[in-house]
Amino acid sequence: MEKKTLAIIGCGKLASLVVDAYNANLLPEYELVATYSRSKEKAQHIADKVNTTDSGSSCTSYASIQDVLAMKPDYIIETASPNALKEFALDALANGSSIVTLSIGAFADQAFYDEVTKTAKAHGTKVHIASGAIGGLDVLRTVSLMGKCEATFQTEKSPNSLRKSSVYQESLQHEKKKVFEGNAIEAIALFPTSVNVSVAASIASVGPENMRVSITSTPDFVGDNHRIEIKNEQVHAVVDVYSATAQIAGWSIVNTLRNIVSPIVF
Repeated sequence: MEKKTLAIIGCGKLASLVVDAYNANLLPEYELVATYSRSKEKAQHIADKVNTTDSGSSCTSYASIQDVLAMKPDYIIETASPNALKEFALDALANGSSIVTLSIGAFADQAFYDEVTKTAKAHGTKVHIASGAIGGLDVLRTVSLMGKCEATFQTEKSPNSLRKSSVYQESLQHEKKKVFEGNAIEAIALFPTSVNVSVAASIASVGPENMRVSITSTPDFVGDNHRIEIKNEQVHAVVDVYSATAQIAGWSIVNTLRNIVSPIVF
């Protein structure tokens, strides 16, 4: 059976985890052929991790996204940022490459979401949204199909994870405080890389403009604690996910890739 080709855009810790799974033969239906990162060293590191195994794979690090697209990989794994996804998604989909992404925050932009949908339909490609650090997207999707519903997304974080945002202040190191309340569009605008999961939950249910999001900063807190709640007249579902590290996001990519080629899909 001919293997499906893979490329990775964004070569940080999550990409490294995916490659570890690949090297452990958890993705036997794929061949990883290309990497790209704005850091040439990181892209080369990921390629070297593939090439130093006995898998027989030949992975090349590239200096531009366009070089990766020219390879026409079957799937592009994106672990970079919403802005990076916006940069290459339309070209990739039109070029015949499907995408597995963690940067769902990009889809809070309705115009971009619509253009991606249109382009993928026109070229027979797809965008697969990995669940990242949450779960229950199937439940959210199902409840939303039943009719009118409402949904909320609550997350608890360390103040250190908010340092690069406008809400950060030193007092957060000593006091627990709700630092944000709004919808998913407002949340991703304020926290471009740390609340992608709220957009994923909203797209699966009530839409980014209707998903009510709150973020609480807790001193000395480690990891992320997410609670998603959705209600209609018949169903009340709550999904709680705590993760000490971001590793679950990387493993959700591995799970998505396995589902793509599996005869039985979870």
